[in-house]
Amino acid sequence: MVDRIVKRKKYAVVVTTYGEVDKLTIRNLWPSSRRILQVVTRQIVKVPTALIYFIADYRSTKHYINWKLHRYRSKLIAINRAQTKTLEAALAGNGRGFTEKADVTVFDAYYFVPPYLDDMLSELRREYDGIVVVPMIPVESSFSCGVACQMVMDVCGESSFALVKVMSRLWSDDALHRIYIDYLFSQLSGEVRGVKGSGKIGLVLVIHGTLVRDRHGNPPKVFTGLDETMAFFDLMKQKIMGDSRNIFTDVRQGCINHSNGGEWMAETIEKALEDYREDGYEGVVMFPYGFFADNSETEYDAKKQLDKAGFPVAQYVRCINDDPDFGRWLGEKVLAELQWLDNLQHAMETPGECIEPKLKKFSYIE
Repeated sequence: MVDRIVKRKKYAVVVTTYGEVDKLTIRNLWPSSRRILQVVTRQIVKVPTALIYFIADYRSTKHYINWKLHRYRSKLIAINRAQTKTLEAALAGNGRGFTEKADVTVFDAYYFVPPYLDDMLSELRREYDGIVVVPMIPVESSFSCGVACQMVMDVCGESSFALVKVMSRLWSDDALHRIYIDYLFSQLSGEVRGVKGSGKIGLVLVIHGTLVRDRHGNPPKVFTGLDETMAFFDLMKQKIMGDSRNIFTDVRQGCINHSNGGEWMAETIEKALEDYREDGYEGVVMFPYGFFADNSETEYDAKKQLDKAGFPVAQYVRCINDDPDFGRWLGEKVLAELQWLDNLQHAMETPGECIEPKLKKFSYIE
């Protein structure tokens, strides 16, 4: 009797996020701005194709001048690539049970700068048995992780559920909350801690805001992640205020909003800082919990608002970035997704096995 030769499977893991140009030139900014308008902005505002180029080029020039004057250079790509390497090491060190039966390769890709996620998916689907996409933003919506899901559907079609798994609902994981809180308290400066005995100190948790109503006053037709955004904040505030190490008098949400598409969330960074000022707070800490990696919206735009607020004591705590505990946690989450995808494929390949209960419609809203 001839033994059946089992082909060793190959899986790809793609760590993805928006992406920002790491070399600041107008030539680099142009295509990035155009893709932002084509992929995200057009979901909420109808933009004629000809106008996309005009708006994108205007924004590119504005960003170039602004960042150049303030000597800002985005670290997002470098951070994401470092996170990719950390994840690769975590999978190699802790995934032996899985990697003994399958090869796993980790890549980085982006929505708005090369290497583009949709292009990479087109290549990987021909060479790999399965793909796990890891969006590096904890709360999913049509404007964030939903971009990855749409690209998966565009590239892979209806069969994507058996080939690609897009990670979601990372914001709801209790282990992530613990890592966030341990990291936050470990980063607080001595000056900030010294405020506790003499005055009030507030915390601003920064996250990307989302639409509440469209331009006609109706609920948006796209999935905005509003409920998830508020639930994430409520969980984090409750756990921070209840922690024995807590030094904060209050915790407030600080949303980064856009100006187009309708009514965005009212809990802005500006409002949080102004409320703290009116309430006589001596110190304020800002932590961008809604992002896994620092970018121009966090370490430039948000931090600049904190600096301008003029509190006697202020500290910006960087995103979770290269925190080792975060890297280990992400590795465990990715391994679970790889195993889920492998189990699904095995069930589909096994004659006579009922797979209906194991199938779930492909969606980033799980």
